[in-house]
Amino acid sequence: MILNMKPFLNENFQLQTETAQHLYHEHAKKMPVIDYHCHLDPKRIDEDYQFRNITDAWLEGDHYKWRLMRANGIDEKYITGNATDWEKFEKWAETVPYTMRNPMYHWVHLELQRIFGINTLLKPETAREIYDNVNDQITKRRLSTRKLLQDFKVEVVCTTDDPCDSLIHHKNLKVSDLSTKILPTWRPDKSMAVESTERFGEYIIKLAMVCGIVIRNFNDYRDAIKNRHDYFASVGCKLSDHGIEEFFSEDCTDKEAADIFNKVFNEKRDLNQQEIQKFKSKMLYENAVMNCEKGWAQQFHFGAIRNNNTRMFQKIGADTGYDSINDIHNLATTMARFFDSLNRENKLAKTIVYNLNPRDNYLVATMIANFQDGSIPGKMQFGSGWWFLDQKYGMEDQMNVLSTQGLLSRFVGMLTDSRSFMSFPRHEYFRRILCNLIGNDVENGLIPASEIETLEQFVENISYYNAKNYFNF
Repeated sequence: MILNMKPFLNENFQLQTETAQHLYHEHAKKMPVIDYHCHLDPKRIDEDYQFRNITDAWLEGDHYKWRLMRANGIDEKYITGNATDWEKFEKWAETVPYTMRNPMYHWVHLELQRIFGINTLLKPETAREIYDNVNDQITKRRLSTRKLLQDFKVEVVCTTDDPCDSLIHHKNLKVSDLSTKILPTWRPDKSMAVESTERFGEYIIKLAMVCGIVIRNFNDYRDAIKNRHDYFASVGCKLSDHGIEEFFSEDCTDKEAADIFNKVFNEKRDLNQQEIQKFKSKMLYENAVMNCEKGWAQQFHFGAIRNNNTRMFQKIGADTGYDSINDIHNLATTMARFFDSLNRENKLAKTIVYNLNPRDNYLVATMIANFQDGSIPGKMQFGSGWWFLDQKYGMEDQMNVLSTQGLLSRFVGMLTDSRSFMSFPRHEYFRRILCNLIGNDVENGLIPASEIETLEQFVENISYYNAKNYFNF
């Protein structure tokens, strides 16, 4: 029997000191949520989609959970297959006890507590009781996308949208009675994907139809991209997001870009690796210039190697849990060259950089410091722990590196990066970790306790105000 155990997920979860408890309960906790990067479906918000049950709300599309179920020996039938909703939930409940020390164990029970008031641990013995309880609440409370946004005091949500998207749901929401702002984010990855001649050609045809511009050559193509960029701005967009394998920074003239575009689009010929690198470099630069001209902030997510399991990719497609961390060659040189090319022309917008490989933490933190220019606080941001790093140790590592190489006080804080409307407690999770980090320093004499008022503002800023001001929300 172990004595003096701390209760699991009590009110002081993650808060190891009195200072941390004060900072969280009196300051960070009360801040509204700004979720400035996620993959929520704006259509579901527009239509105020009501979840049919907990499986629909919790397991559909959640590749974090899917990876763990596969690791636990669960057949794909119960993950992405044709099993019933109860059977899928039951198999997830079988997996949950094995997730201890994985952040999912915390997230699952935090979401059950915060959304449904359930303090019972999820495991096979409790699965049916929890399933029926939650489903009953979903029905009686008419739990919907907008209800969750309201319950978690979500002030702003920025979705992730392709240049060809109509943004009709964002336009509808703009004139709705929803108090949460739902804003689009420019994500032009498909418009740069020249590595697939067939898919790129299909995309350009779609782009031409959407913007009403006949695309025959590179100049037409660039005009069409700018047309959509302007359209996004008219609907309230304030951010771009670029999911890149690496920082593309090869020199590429307009003439070279025109020749490459003609080869891949008009002649339907595959490009060699140098041509792919040059075209991606050209378009990444062009997008960054447009971002700067509009005063947007731009986000760069880099370092993933995707769709590694060919058999499963062919069977169930992308974004299903078969991506991992990549090791990028020559990262520092290419990143420096890309930012410097923009900075020389005074075209470097507010920028957030997210790395997926933790080995690159110090590299990113020191690189962005090269391009701080004094124009606004924290213009260049080392982004929060992303994807495989958005857990306790990844968040702590990111904040510790930022603290030693820059200003943690100017950090724009956390985001969900999620497809699930149940993920908003992750902001609480982050805020508790933040307050604990600072609280430990105070009580260990590393930060003066006399500066408690400064620290109170510190955690409120990182939780909310820094993002609000940085993105001009």
